[in-house]
Amino acid sequence: MEFSYEVKDSYAEVKADGRLNMVSAPKLREFVTDVIAGGSSRIVVNLEKTAFMDSSGLGALIGCLKAARQAGGDLRIAAVQPQVKMVLELTSMDRVLTSYASAEEAFSND
Repeated sequence: MEFSYEVKDSYAEVKADGRLNMVSAPKLREFVTDVIAGGSSRIVVNLEKTAFMDSSGLGALIGCLKAARQAGGDLRIAAVQPQVKMVLELTSMDRVLTSYASAEEAFSND
């Protein structure tokens, strides 16, 4: 899995490309922690190119959400693919991790 990010006006967009599983989950946590340490506590994780996520990936997203909130910000997800959406719904985590159609929409009303 590959990660990249871009700082926008009011948030940082983290793009995740690949499978979010037990191998890549720690990398996501580390990547988002580095983005937060760089001064961006409002994060959007763009999952447009993430077709698969397991429980480890879900745990990583929750950990990233906690880190962002502890830094005074928030974490939201965007462009969620069907399998990832299913995992979120089955675990009721879709109530905790707010999903948006695009990264631009995630913080547009704040």
